[in-house]
Amino acid sequence: MKSIVAIFYLMTFFGTANGQLEYANGMAATVMNTYSDSMVVRKFLNHLIQDNQIRAGETLEQAQLNRPAVWNYEMGVVLMGFERLWETTHNEKYLNYIKKIIDPFINEDGSIRSYVTEEYNFDNIPAGRQLLFLYKLYKEEKYKKAAALLRQQLAWQPRNKTGGFWHKLKYPSQMWLDGLYMAEPFYAEYAGLEHSPSDFTDIINQFVWMEKYSRDSATGLLYHGWDESRLQKWADPKTGRSPEFWNRAMGWYLMGLVDVLDYIPANYPRRNELVLIVNRLVTAIVKYQDKPSGVWWQITNKANQKDNYLESSGTAMFVYGMAKSIRKGYISKSFTPVVMKAYNGMIKEFVEKDKAGGLHYTKAVSGAGLGGTPYRDGSYTYYVSEPKRDDDLKAIGPFIQACIEISSIVKR
Repeated sequence: MKSIVAIFYLMTFFGTANGQLEYANGMAATVMNTYSDSMVVRKFLNHLIQDNQIRAGETLEQAQLNRPAVWNYEMGVVLMGFERLWETTHNEKYLNYIKKIIDPFINEDGSIRSYVTEEYNFDNIPAGRQLLFLYKLYKEEKYKKAAALLRQQLAWQPRNKTGGFWHKLKYPSQMWLDGLYMAEPFYAEYAGLEHSPSDFTDIINQFVWMEKYSRDSATGLLYHGWDESRLQKWADPKTGRSPEFWNRAMGWYLMGLVDVLDYIPANYPRRNELVLIVNRLVTAIVKYQDKPSGVWWQITNKANQKDNYLESSGTAMFVYGMAKSIRKGYISKSFTPVVMKAYNGMIKEFVEKDKAGGLHYTKAVSGAGLGGTPYRDGSYTYYVSEPKRDDDLKAIGPFIQACIEISSIVKR
């Protein structure tokens, strides 16, 4: 029944000038209804174990229900969608929601509840963008002080011998594609706010090194992770690369690229290196677009293989990154038909409407990583076996932004 209603909804809004914003507003409403006071995401067993969030004697269900709201990247990525919606629609409810979610974490002295600098975890950085956003609007020092705390983490974040940031303290010598989204847009925006342009060179280097050491010359795709030490079991002993091309990992990297470019001045030396990387990555990604549906597979280059599936979060990230790149002139307008096909496929494959009229975004992988406990070996079997989740914040945030970017293309 839900799919029939979804098709009717598509017929109502498909191709209209306001349809994209209707989807963005509808998905934002789902988030606000689900997380009315705070964002506590129910995690699956493996993820709870990895994060040490099951206490002695607790059942899985108890551990899920007892999780506190913590400072985390999922909150940051979905609230970026709310920022863009507020900027696009000027509807104060989106601004108020951002403030409602962020404020309980921020103390007057700038300390951040549940945040621990010494973890040196890139996943703690993305919501720093909301701190900068709120500081620019309200000029309250607590936001600036809290952002400075996250910037201090970057100053001390461990690096490999090349100069690339470790993804986390507990992942020595490793760069992950995810990390380029987690840290660099905040780093770049903060550099602009504090008039520290030399930081842009460091930011550009992070993207250049990540591409250099993770790019496959045959496909142009990027492997999820690179271990400079080659000590991880998942790392190729010669290259240090992880074994597979994970859809969302490349999505994170592409979003990081196009967001960082918002803050690096047009005449800054080496800026064009990032634009060239965008072009190389987009050119590679479109070769693996699923022809019937227009979206992308969980393991990008292995369409129709056993247990592989069309995945929604990476698709939304690709649509956002490519549509924004067209608008900004980073890639040719000749990519527009590809992006529109991907957007239409994204709506058809993943968006559903329930009986109460609420929108839902389905079929997102709940999470994936490398190493840790239980050990994640980066194999094909590992990636396609991770559980899927509907209305995943890591998918909805990019979806909202993708819809906004597509609306700008349709209006032209």
